[in-house]
Amino acid sequence: MRSARRRGADAPLATTLRDPMAEADASFVVARNPDPDSSLPYLLRLPIEGGILLKARDRWPTTSRVYCHPLDDWPADAEILEAVGVRSCRRRGVAIDLVLDRGRNNRSQIVFTTPNAGRAGGRPMIFWQTARTAQRARPGQRVPTRRASQLDQLTIDVDTRERYPYKFNGRPVECRRTALPAGDYAIRSGDQLIAAVERKTLEDFTKSLIDGSLNYALAELAALPAAAVVVEERYGALLDNQHTQPGWLLELVARHQVRYPAVPIVFADSRKLAEEWTYRYLAAALVHHAPEPRPAQP
Repeated sequence: MRSARRRGADAPLATTLRDPMAEADASFVVARNPDPDSSLPYLLRLPIEGGILLKARDRWPTTSRVYCHPLDDWPADAEILEAVGVRSCRRRGVAIDLVLDRGRNNRSQIVFTTPNAGRAGGRPMIFWQTARTAQRARPGQRVPTRRASQLDQLTIDVDTRERYPYKFNGRPVECRRTALPAGDYAIRSGDQLIAAVERKTLEDFTKSLIDGSLNYALAELAALPAAAVVVEERYGALLDNQHTQPGWLLELVARHQVRYPAVPIVFADSRKLAEEWTYRYLAAALVHHAPEPRPAQP
């Protein structure tokens, strides 16, 4: 019987299934690794891209992230431990989001990392995680200092009505006061307004929900190529409002998001995180929506 072959650290991150019959299988499969010399006792088969094969340290990331490694071929003598139907299995950038068709232990993510260019001896790695194990892997997480979208300089327009604006300290940002037609922070490409972010404290956001003014603000923001609302509070704080029935504010938020799906409402746990999110959102919008430079006329 043929078992999984060992591979070098510079091998590709994933290989596709060779068995044509297995390619038609839409299940997520966990098997026992028959290779006695392997430190990874389990095998995984993801029903995506023809079938992605991995070796894993555990059969599910329950208490911590699970280290995985690419597998060349599925061994014929592998003992199948479970084959679960899949609701969704999609690649999003460097990660694959996996949703299984069962009540518990159904949502997870496989993340393909690449080595840091400035670190000697780095190698690509694969981790299987859930939302809980990913959070445990980053205790005391701090706001990063990396430049957004690798931009050396970003000019952000700040609305003149913003009383206590973000300063974006430590960021390559030039703030310019101007009257904005929508939002509190915006970026331009030439004279064209590309993106805007409306900043809200919890009190201001709650008030705008109740009096209906948020609806008009979202309508203005929706006319831009990119726009968002950032709230300087956690989402669950909407349940703590003593002047409304429990769940009513959440209902209003849901209705606004359905009506204006192009304008996300983002909840940040603190003002500092809201400022960081605003900076990165505007930088990403500039890179994505800025028009390509036209060639010079002869």
